[in-house]
Amino acid sequence: MDARGLQNYKAQSLNTMTQGELLLLLLDELVKRLMRGDIALEQKDYELFETSIQRCIDIVRYLDDTLDRRYEVSRGLHRLYDFFCYDLNRIMLGRNKNELDKLRPMITDLRDTFRIAEKNASEGR
Repeated sequence: MDARGLQNYKAQSLNTMTQGELLLLLLDELVKRLMRGDIALEQKDYELFETSIQRCIDIVRYLDDTLDRRYEVSRGLHRLYDFFCYDLNRIMLGRNKNELDKLRPMITDLRDTFRIAEKNASEGR
């Protein structure tokens, strides 16, 4: 498959996803970048570490920006995303593996919760 064909396939895949599936895709990417950052920190590849954590911050900010603030759950998620950004900045600046190890399960749990919610919503359709 040539490069254009692959790009068209990716675009078509994204265009046919539900909002829940897109959210899960972002959360999966967030978890992947956290793990990549963790590995980079262990290998003392600080450039990759900082790039990975910055991408995590960008994803969390995007998730926060797309919240519909009319709902109570959105206000709670906003506070959670705010905490994640604060902690990710601390982790990046301090290159703190212990804090990264504490934050990763929280984000993984959030992703898993959204995965269950998406599954339940798709069964209800």
